[in-house]
Amino acid sequence: MSVTTSPRRRGRWLTWANGLTASRLVAAPLLALAILREAHGVALVVFIAAVLTDLLDGRVARCLGEVSSLGSVLDHATDAAFVTAGIGALGCTGEAPQILAWLIAAAFLQYLVDSRVSAGRPLRSSVLGRWNGVAYFVLLGIPVVRDGLGLAWPRAPLVSAIGWVLVVSTLLSMAQRLVWPPSARS
Repeated sequence: MSVTTSPRRRGRWLTWANGLTASRLVAAPLLALAILREAHGVALVVFIAAVLTDLLDGRVARCLGEVSSLGSVLDHATDAAFVTAGIGALGCTGEAPQILAWLIAAAFLQYLVDSRVSAGRPLRSSVLGRWNGVAYFVLLGIPVVRDGLGLAWPRAPLVSAIGWVLVVSTLLSMAQRLVWPPSARS
């Protein structure tokens, strides 16, 4: 049995905004490889491009009328994959706690399940979860920008300490989703 996609359904997937979002998914393994191979300039360019596409994809979706729940899930999933790959690579270099990449992936899966995305419901974020999402990009960006620009600060122990703070805040965010009902969160 072959699966075909109608032009109308394909149009929901093939949008400019989703293209920008998908570019981060392609960039994730490139960033991880650049970090692992100490190709600092490449890592910096990939990271900057990813941040720019993350800032632009939502705006493009709104401007072109391409906003969809699929786009929202794709955006969050791509962000999670990008920071998980990058922080996972930093974990392999000893710059970030290795467990953090696993926790980011687990927290994102919990976020999807808790939001009941499979039932067609919109994503429900929490304040701590939103801040963690931003902080993952910041943690990833600190050594990538530092090394890409040839700076000496902040040193690896500080980056690792920030990573451990994120381990704790990620665990708290996950616990919050387990303990408090979605209606109690904002």
